[in-house]
Amino acid sequence: MPSSNPGRVLIVAGSDSGGGAGIQADIKSVTALGGFAATAVTALTAQNTTGVHGVLEVPPAFVAQQIDVVLSDIGADAIKTGMLHRPEVLDAVIGALDRANTKAPIVVDPVMVAKGGASLLDIDARAAVRQRLIPRAAILTPNVPEAEILAEMTISDQESMLAAGRKLLTLGSKAVLMKGGHMPGDQVVDLLLTATGISRFAANRIESRHTHGTGCTLASAIACGLAQGLVISAAVERARNYVLEAIRTAPGLGRGHGPLNHGHTVVG
Repeated sequence: MPSSNPGRVLIVAGSDSGGGAGIQADIKSVTALGGFAATAVTALTAQNTTGVHGVLEVPPAFVAQQIDVVLSDIGADAIKTGMLHRPEVLDAVIGALDRANTKAPIVVDPVMVAKGGASLLDIDARAAVRQRLIPRAAILTPNVPEAEILAEMTISDQESMLAAGRKLLTLGSKAVLMKGGHMPGDQVVDLLLTATGISRFAANRIESRHTHGTGCTLASAIACGLAQGLVISAAVERARNYVLEAIRTAPGLGRGHGPLNHGHTVVG
């Protein structure tokens, strides 16, 4: 990778008009960490801190065209996927990646439900994610509710969280980051599972309603680290630290689940 390349990340995800999640959070996260973000928009959402109020689907062929033109010209050192709401969209994304024959590591954020509760992944698309996308992943980043769906089991403690992670690892992803933010306790514990072992990341819980877009932000920050040449554990550690500070310094916008401070790395 040329020294002038900051780390190119192609983000394949939906748009959040409120700016807290989706491609808006992705672009801000990658930029804040010194990377370059390109996008393929899969859906437009009318969204704010109180929830998702409307979704306009992007035709699958146009999703694929966005990926085609970015990879054929700008290229990517890592790819992050987010909202892929229908099987047809997933098919289009996989087809475009196959045409490009890209070797870039893929970070799969299995977006299923918005913070406000709206469904962002059709039931019919869940099997396709498990069977066709996860096996291509360098890392899968589910929260507990997403992991329960994908692993088809209940998670009630760290032991079952670890068991679910091991089960998800068998789907073919090179690594699984089990995010523990939904688990009770004063500490948030994330577990990184690979074929060679398990790493535990713990931090004191920050009590805040301003946590909209944390999953998108973390996944994109990890993708940026991989694009910049970090090994997976270092990319996860840097991304977690970035997200924690973004929560701690959140601007306090909106009446519901507010956005993070993605720009806290920017000085002046």
